[in-house]
Amino acid sequence: MNVLIVDGYNIIGAWPELKNLKDQDLGQARDLLIEMMAEYQSYTGDRVIVVFDAYHVRGLATKQKNYKIETIYTKENETADERIEKLSGQLNDVRTQVYVATSDYAEQRTIFAQGAYRKSARELYIEVRNIQQEIKKDLESHKDVQYQAKIPINKEIRDIFEKWRRGDK
Repeated sequence: MNVLIVDGYNIIGAWPELKNLKDQDLGQARDLLIEMMAEYQSYTGDRVIVVFDAYHVRGLATKQKNYKIETIYTKENETADERIEKLSGQLNDVRTQVYVATSDYAEQRTIFAQGAYRKSARELYIEVRNIQQEIKKDLESHKDVQYQAKIPINKEIRDIFEKWRRGDK
């Protein structure tokens, strides 16, 4: 199984639409990143964990699950980098391949040492865009498929049945 750990604020600062949105409303930028990662997760089947830094925020760490995405807000005095390093070490084993999405060079070196792979923000952005294009193509191809009845029925009879089904007289 593949696990993708995403450095949330690093990605928000690197992707154009998220970066622009961050300047207006950071909460919306976070939500949009989570939604994009949900699409990624549903398409790839990978486990996705998004980590947001709460280093200067008082309180306990929180963990949420939106869609099938695990979202972690670090605890007070813990950086996202520290949590990502901890997670990548815990999750990396013979059956699991861990990828960390970040453009932080120091973080990349640390996770390499733990046997995890890295995806730069740009690489993940390109991958997400390609997946969105594939989803769009899939939707277009499904629109073109016409419904085929399992039992061949004359169109007049089919229209009568459809009226009955809808309750029309």
